[in-house]
Amino acid sequence: MKTLKKIPVFKTEEEERLFWQTHDSTDYLDWDKSEPVLFSHLKPTTKTISLRLPEYLLESLRTIANKRDVPYQSLLKLFLKERIEKENKMIKQSNPRST
Repeated sequence: MKTLKKIPVFKTEEEERLFWQTHDSTDYLDWDKSEPVLFSHLKPTTKTISLRLPEYLLESLRTIANKRDVPYQSLLKLFLKERIEKENKMIKQSNPRST
C-alpha cells in the first residue's frame, strides 16, 4: 500500500491552484476510497466591477427587474449570461473548428 503525502495548508485559492497544477493528486489522495459529492449550494467566485450606464438604461433595467420581482443586478447578470451564450453559439456556428 502506498504511503500518501500530507496535503499542505494553503493561504489562498491561487496558491492551491498553482500547487495542484504541478502535483499529482494520487500522491495525496486514495481515489479508490473516494465517493461522489454534490455541491448544490456552491456559488461561483465573483468579482466586483464598476460599470457606468446611462441613467435611462439603468432605470429601464430596474423597471424590468421590479416587474419580475428580482434584484436588478441579478437581472443584469442573467441578461449578460444569455447574450454571451448567444454570441458564443453564433461564433461556433460560423467557425465549427473553434472550441
